[in-house]
Amino acid sequence: MNQALFETIDRYIDDLFVPAHPVLDEALRAAEAAGLPDIQVSPGQGKLLYLLAKLCGARRILEVGTLAGYSTIWLGRALPDGGRLITLEFDPAHADVARGNLARAGLTDRTEVLTGPALETLPILQERGEAAFDMVFLDADKANYTAYLGWSLRLLRPGGLILADNVIRGGAVLDPDPTDESALGARAFNAALAAEPRLESIAFQQIGAKGHDGLAMAIVRQ
Repeated sequence: MNQALFETIDRYIDDLFVPAHPVLDEALRAAEAAGLPDIQVSPGQGKLLYLLAKLCGARRILEVGTLAGYSTIWLGRALPDGGRLITLEFDPAHADVARGNLARAGLTDRTEVLTGPALETLPILQERGEAAFDMVFLDADKANYTAYLGWSLRLLRPGGLILADNVIRGGAVLDPDPTDESALGARAFNAALAAEPRLESIAFQQIGAKGHDGLAMAIVRQ
């Protein structure tokens, strides 16, 4: 693969469709200053999330995996007045950075960051009687993706949208190394997604500045 070419094309696309935005740029700087890993979605991928949220008319969004809140800002900006986004982050330090970024983006009133292992915070959402979500975005530990899929089905409305990032792993899902928990988890998730009769699903490759990976997409059958 010609990674330099892919990165150049990504910059070309971003220059056309994703002009620099001070709030998003500051979110990236805050993440770097806090020493967070550079694993957030790219600007173009963020714009894709934004457009998909708009297209499905999402008023309630659940995100699993906040990091510094970069993708959270994109999703939050897609919400209409009165919309709500709940995002789950394992690391308290990451969650603090995300809250600061969301505050600078003017999204505090429509977002909530819950801290802790997602498999512990997801049941809390059910216990407190949260209304059904319109969209779920998974971008967390791949080893638990299949479990997150089960929770997505519990929490989404009929017709709701599931998006899951990092499901190709540079092709490692074809024949995962037994020690590669992320590739094993992504492969198991893809198989579960394809076999789930309540969903209509697809996964597609993405090649760009973030390397070779992919996004899965599914709609809950009406």
